[in-house]
Amino acid sequence: MRKLLCLAIALASLSTICSAQTITETFGIGANAFTMEFVTIGNPGNAADTTGSPNPAGSVAYTYNIGKYEVSRDMILKASTDGGLGLTLADMTSYGGNGVNRPATGISWNEAARFVNYLNTSKGYQAAYNFTTSGANANITLWAAGQYSGSNQFRHKNAYYFLPSVDEWYKAAYGSPSGTWYNYTTVSDIAPTAVSGGTTQGTAVYGQSANVGPADIKNAGGLSAYGTMAQGGNVWESTETAYDGINNAAGETSEVRGGGWNSSTGAFSWLALNGRDTNGVTTEGTSFGGSFSLGFRVAMIPEPSSLSLLALGGVVVALGRKIG
Repeated sequence: MRKLLCLAIALASLSTICSAQTITETFGIGANAFTMEFVTIGNPGNAADTTGSPNPAGSVAYTYNIGKYEVSRDMILKASTDGGLGLTLADMTSYGGNGVNRPATGISWNEAARFVNYLNTSKGYQAAYNFTTSGANANITLWAAGQYSGSNQFRHKNAYYFLPSVDEWYKAAYGSPSGTWYNYTTVSDIAPTAVSGGTTQGTAVYGQSANVGPADIKNAGGLSAYGTMAQGGNVWESTETAYDGINNAAGETSEVRGGGWNSSTGAFSWLALNGRDTNGVTTEGTSFGGSFSLGFRVAMIPEPSSLSLLALGGVVVALGRKIG
């Protein structure tokens, strides 16, 4: 009985790691080094939500990781210097300032995609997006058959880091390890309290005047059920998915999610699970480059967590053998 109890505890620990693991990744060299934190989004193969927009949304067949925080100005500056990317940021002097820990705004979809490619290639991984010409805002070319999975021609199937699809973003924001869906990104069906900063649960940075601007990425509201911060409020976030969901034609308009610090506190909130927009962001153009209210976060394949699971799995196997 005691050995069976040990096995049960080990299995419970395995379940906890699957749903709550945080991974820290380091990029760049020397003065240009920076870290990014990712949280694990488990419950693979979950049922889609049918109460928000698009409908259905949020069903993801696999476990993945997503940035706990939005990408910061510091990350963009260091990556651009280290990789010679030529990325530009919006001047936020009139919107709360240009603090390095504030979210990276003024980044076009193409620039965000080049940043993600840098994350991959700087570690020897496959680039996520197919840029065949130089220049920060040169357009992508869609991947050929056999180089992508499913209907998503934007992302290479072997990429390690990437921009989250709408379903990946939606699940991390409104979903939970138990499969419950919430109207807001703060584990609640009640609109969060509008604040200019802070980490109190049930709050988000929205409903603020223009001169306040977004908060630092680690000071921007309560956490989601999976442990992400500021998926509701602070800045709108670009996704990989075209607004019409087709992902197969030049000039597709990318969907943006989550609302921003200057979003209304009225009855309809852009922070809710039906708060989607395009705002002119395109996956093959730059019409929204330079926006003061748009940022992004990064997702990745959870290879490091797989190693942890293998290690714990070894413990479970060993216990099983002893019991036998």
